[in-house]
Amino acid sequence: MGVIEQSLNYLQPWEFSPAWILFCLASTALYIRGLVHFRRSGRCTGFWRPFSFFLGIAAIYTVTQTHFDYLAQYMFFVHRGQHLVLHHLAPFLIALSAPFPLLIAGTPKRVRDFPGITTVVQALRPGYRLLQQPFIAALLFVGLIYFWLLPAVHFDAMLSQRLYQLMNWSMLLDGLLFWWLIFDPRSSAKGGLGYGVRITLLLAVVPPQMLLGAYLTFSHNVLFDVYEVCGRAWPLAPLTDQRLGGLITWIPATMMSVLAVLIILGRLLGQRAGKYRYG
Repeated sequence: MGVIEQSLNYLQPWEFSPAWILFCLASTALYIRGLVHFRRSGRCTGFWRPFSFFLGIAAIYTVTQTHFDYLAQYMFFVHRGQHLVLHHLAPFLIALSAPFPLLIAGTPKRVRDFPGITTVVQALRPGYRLLQQPFIAALLFVGLIYFWLLPAVHFDAMLSQRLYQLMNWSMLLDGLLFWWLIFDPRSSAKGGLGYGVRITLLLAVVPPQMLLGAYLTFSHNVLFDVYEVCGRAWPLAPLTDQRLGGLITWIPATMMSVLAVLIILGRLLGQRAGKYRYG
């Protein structure tokens, strides 16, 4: 019973955040409503796309609203794992599931028909299009990682609850924008990117991440002294903590791009064979 209680305590929020809870619950509820609507109308959703979406949402909840978040504030390598999930893994899974049709179908009609919704969408559209320009998207994707790992910026972000939340939200939102650009099921004729541009983007963001990860891994100086100020959750040597964080920044992030390239190539070959069609 003690193990079960400890597990349940671990799953409870370390620092309760209404915004993260609302995001996870609302996304899940809308998606489930969309699934029900699709299946009642006889449209097939399959297994893997819903599984990918729910796994992505569960990953976001785990790193923001469990005791994982506590460890991320007191261990550098856990923090890098948290950002790997928020910026890479969870957005990757959610974008891969192509959730927009289901989320829209799950949104109550009175909300979709609310006059202010159209106004908000139109106001946000120019900014969205700007952020989805390939060069800007790639620059932001890599630039945010570098920005939040500037020692002075990182120090302030880890000591300020407001900046800490801003950091995490910016990583998630940027990740969702980038991976949607990569996995957008539309063809270039319908507003999506061509296969070649997607692969180029994925390859372009790899070297800067590798360089940053290698720098953190092989540096002989402790770059983030905030973990010394606050204390570490585990008795791990500062350089060891930093090097583990560097490896997480370096290898898994790179592999995510490689995996995405393989998925895009699979779509290309499938389309040529007539097995894959854009939505």
